[in-house]
Amino acid sequence: MTIHEFGKENEKVILLIHPSVVKWDYFEYVIPLLEKEYRLIVPALPGYDFDEKSDFTSVEQIATDLVNWLVKNNIHHLYAAYGCSMGGSIALLVSLQKQVAVDHCVMDGGITPYRLPWVMTRVIALKDYLMMMLGRIGGAGLLEKAFSTDEYSKEDLEYVSEVLKHCSRKTLWRTFDSCNNYKLPDPIPQINTKIHYWFAENEQKARKTDIKYMKEFFPDTVFGKYPDLGHAGLVLLKPELFVEKIRRR
Repeated sequence: MTIHEFGKENEKVILLIHPSVVKWDYFEYVIPLLEKEYRLIVPALPGYDFDEKSDFTSVEQIATDLVNWLVKNNIHHLYAAYGCSMGGSIALLVSLQKQVAVDHCVMDGGITPYRLPWVMTRVIALKDYLMMMLGRIGGAGLLEKAFSTDEYSKEDLEYVSEVLKHCSRKTLWRTFDSCNNYKLPDPIPQINTKIHYWFAENEQKARKTDIKYMKEFFPDTVFGKYPDLGHAGLVLLKPELFVEKIRRR
């Protein structure tokens, strides 16, 4: 896992964790807006790291590896741990480990563990996996048929196709299996972190179960809904708004 750093001279530290099926450059529009004020830690997650041959391990293992890296590099306090989709799951687990103090944990369309029978979780993971394999094998042309083109430009689909071709079958399977079924510590530890759950207006129905989960297990969660966006769209489409919201935590 390659760690990219920006603004190392700054005191406040933000950990930025990308979603699945993209590279760490998912944050390319917000890095220039934040690096003069914050120290940014941007990992290229295993399996999605174009600088290092690797496979995705699990949400839990990656969270532990990130915490170990932070401690090893004498970073014991984060202003914010932000993660989108899969990255939100990892950000939550980083915060719950308590080895690094986290002021704000931001889950942007974050995935919470499914509470379904084991067989159903396998079926869902297999469906997601096969959809990604379509893109891996067929490229952008097949992705265009598989996904709604209202949300993705041709360039977006070519980018996703490039990432999928880089990913191993093991990475793609583990990504969806782990995101859907990762485990929180039991019991859930008491933390001083303020947890935020953001979601786009256009994905509210899709995130219904995740929102319910956060209300049940983290009742003090602060929710934010953002209009005219789809899943994972805030960083890419409205970077200035993202920066404004991060600064106002």
